[in-house]
Parts: sequence; C-alpha cells; structure tokens
Amino acid sequence: MKNCIASILLFLCLFKQERTAAQGPPASIKLKDIKLRDACIVPDKKTGTYYMVGPGRSASVVQYTSKDLVNWYGPQTIYKTPERHWGDTVIQSIWAPEMQVYKGRYYLFVTFSTTTLLQEQWLAWRPRVVRGSAILVGDSPTGPFKALQNQAVLPPSMMTLDGTLWEENGIPYMVYAHEWVQVSNGTIEAVPMTADLSDTIGGPKLLFRANSAPWVRIASPTEGCYVTDAPYFMKSKSGKLFMIWSSFTEGGYTVGTAISDSGKLAGPWRHDPKPLFSKDGGHGMLFTTFEGKLMMILHTPNNRDAQPHIYEVEDTGETVRMIGEMKG
Repeated sequence: MKNCIASILLFLCLFKQERTAAQGPPASIKLKDIKLRDACIVPDKKTGTYYMVGPGRSASVVQYTSKDLVNWYGPQTIYKTPERHWGDTVIQSIWAPEMQVYKGRYYLFVTFSTTTLLQEQWLAWRPRVVRGSAILVGDSPTGPFKALQNQAVLPPSMMTLDGTLWEENGIPYMVYAHEWVQVSNGTIEAVPMTADLSDTIGGPKLLFRANSAPWVRIASPTEGCYVTDAPYFMKSKSGKLFMIWSSFTEGGYTVGTAISDSGKLAGPWRHDPKPLFSKDGGHGMLFTTFEGKLMMILHTPNNRDAQPHIYEVEDTGETVRMIGEMKG
C-alpha cells in the first residue's frame, strides 16, 4: 500500500513538472505596459540582470527583472511592511524605494508614510504627518530585506523622504529631502551614517534649498512653497559631483541638475539653469548599462497613470545632458 501511494505521488509530481515545463517561462512585459512610479534600476553584473524596484500596494516594494531593459518579468513583492513596524503609528504606504549596493550588501532606502498627524499647526491642504526615510538591508537583490531600525533614520518630528546614499572619504551619507509641506521652502540635506548604515553619527547638514535653482517655480504664491524631491548622485568625468533632483516648473514635475564644482557634498552647489527634463516627469535616477551607456529612469506623467521611461543621457563634464529615450 505504501509503495502504491508513493508511486501515485511520484506520478503527480512528474506530471506537474511536465505541465510547468510545457507552459514555458513566464511571459515578459514591455516597459511601456508597466505602471510604476519612482522606479529605480540596479544593474547586477554577477547575474547579468537589471533589477527595477518601485512602490507596491499595501506598504510594499515590488521588483521587475530584465536582461535587456526591453523585456521585463514581474512584478514580485520583495518587501512587505510588518504589522506594528512603527508601533501604534500605522504605516499606510511606501514611497520611492531606491536600491543601493554597498559593501557587498543590498540596501533599500524607502520612505514610510502614515496618516498620523504631527503635533504642530498645519493648513488644511498641507498634511503634516509622520513620514520618514528608512533603510532596509538584504544579502540579495531579491531579498529578503530587513529594516535596520524600527523607526525613521531621523526623528519622527522631521518629515523626510527620498533618501539616497553617497560615500565620501570612507563615510556613508544619507542624503534626503526635507518635506516642503513642513518647511515651505524644501531642502536637500545630508547626514553621516555608521559604516553599516544602521545609525547616524552626526547631525544633518543643509546642501541647498529648493528656490536656489533658477528653474524651480513656486507651488503657492501666497504661501511661498517650493518642492524638493528625489536627490541622486553621480561623479562626473571632470571630477565634479552631480546631483539630479526633482521639483516643478510650468511644464509640471521636472528633473534638474545641481553641480558641486569641488566634487564634495559640502559644495558649494550651483544649478544648471536649464532643466534636464521638464515634461511632467521626474523622480529620476541614473545607472550605467552593461554596455557602458549612462541612462536615466523617471516616471511620467506625474499622476496615477505614471509609467517608467528610460533615457540615454551624457556626462559632458559640466552637466548632464539628455540624448533621447530608449527604444523598445
């Protein structure tokens, strides 16, 4: 009897494998058919794979994979926020997950957003809530990922978002935007971190304010509000330090380039007066293809129908210049 049951189980197992093999590999999807905001792409040379991450539903992070930037597979959920991750403060959503490879490990910089109001005055159209940049870590680009702290990197009274990583003189920094709804004139700031990114080792330093860029337009003439979003760095071939970041112009959501001629985070920072992209698209990040081409991914339009678009760009030594959208 036992032999009979074992034979049946073996048959069912083999039948299932044959059926799966007959179905073939999962179908690919084109970039133009993916709906995803704030996407980030990491090329992984070990596997010859591009990993694209973005925010998922119910406070999660999703991932697509590709070998050629044209055919994508997914989405797969690679992180789901645990219940009571921030205690009684309920995390409603994750914004703008960004993957960084640092010292052989994979880090996700995420913004946790809640509906818990801060203990301060606010205008009805400015929801001042508990919202902060946090860091997750894993040993693989597909996870599992674990939060380094059960809180934001900076105090919960600070509304921070869009954290990214930059290392200088052996010290890692989290660079982030201080939310405009809290400070009116949004800022880009940097805070030094421990070697494992588990904690800060000093206070924040202001890099620049939103209205220091000549291309940025005011969000409210009566309130004097200017937006900062999505800092992302690259070292130029000239030794300058470039930071692409997002705000708004008459064309809508926009990507511009800030330049540190010293090549250092401390700057001083100046701005290319001409935006890099100003057609209602933003939250850009940069990566280099396996063939050595410098690319930028951003989402456009800046609404519920946002889709990731990939553009080839050029490091001129003085700024970042748009070449054109990737075909396919």
